[in-house]
Amino acid sequence: MTTTPRARRTRSLAATRARTALWLLLPTLIVLAAVAGYPLLRTIYLSFTEYNINTDAAPKWIGLGNYWFTTEDGVGLGVLQIPEWWQSVWNTVKFTGVSVLLETVLGLGLALILNSKIRARGLLRTAILVPWAIPTVVSAQMWNWMYNDSFGILSEWGQKLGVLQNGQSFISNPDTALWALVAVDVWKTTPFMALLLLAGLQSIPSDMYEAADVDGANRWTQFWRLTLPLLTPAMLVALIFRTLDALRVFDMPYIVKGNAPEVMTMSMYARQEMIQNAQFGLGSAVSILIFLVIMIFTVIYVTSLRVKFD
Repeated sequence: MTTTPRARRTRSLAATRARTALWLLLPTLIVLAAVAGYPLLRTIYLSFTEYNINTDAAPKWIGLGNYWFTTEDGVGLGVLQIPEWWQSVWNTVKFTGVSVLLETVLGLGLALILNSKIRARGLLRTAILVPWAIPTVVSAQMWNWMYNDSFGILSEWGQKLGVLQNGQSFISNPDTALWALVAVDVWKTTPFMALLLLAGLQSIPSDMYEAADVDGANRWTQFWRLTLPLLTPAMLVALIFRTLDALRVFDMPYIVKGNAPEVMTMSMYARQEMIQNAQFGLGSAVSILIFLVIMIFTVIYVTSLRVKFD
């Protein structure tokens, strides 16, 4: 088949634009490779070494010792054999699943309210963003005071209702500590979910609801048959952001509770091994495992998005 001069010029122009775009992106790609690529490769290398920064002059290659097998000198276990690691994984999964679910449900409710025609809607939109705007350190310390077993108002209510024993707090009780942290995260991050879902709601054309009204569909039917299906792509994007955030959570649980086993997350465990115990090799292996866990969740979400948009 003969190619016309016009088609050749079009292809040449497209190729030129592609090369120009690549050259324009090249500085950004180089910076990303230096800022993100080198630390990742260095962490992967250290995960195969035994390296205590307080005693070792240089990393010592031990292969998979940090992951599974004992080290060459027979001291220590690989991270996959350490019960505390699996406890931190389970804590993180529970924290992520419950907090993201509650934030999505509550955020959707707030988004529907903010998207409706109510008075002082602008003031309400500003007000609900206050918890999200407060720095995490400040909000975590604020909730830490409210959970205090001596003067904390929440623990006082728990003791009066019989949920807690006298002198006990939600944070000090191992059975309620993780769920107390979930409550803090839900309070702080629900406005973020509401903001993302509100943007999705406002992208739905209003004439679709007008057509549904003409057809006699009530509000409940419109929500299930119209709003929710059209909002699903935006909801999946919001879930990606929140799930990845929750899986690597560190600051809020650490400030409120510290390194307690019942609330230790994967990131807290990595910090404990790498910084507190000075085990850079084992801590790097933990970091790589966290990276793999987050990558699995990302692939699941991205696949769901692709199926939805296709």
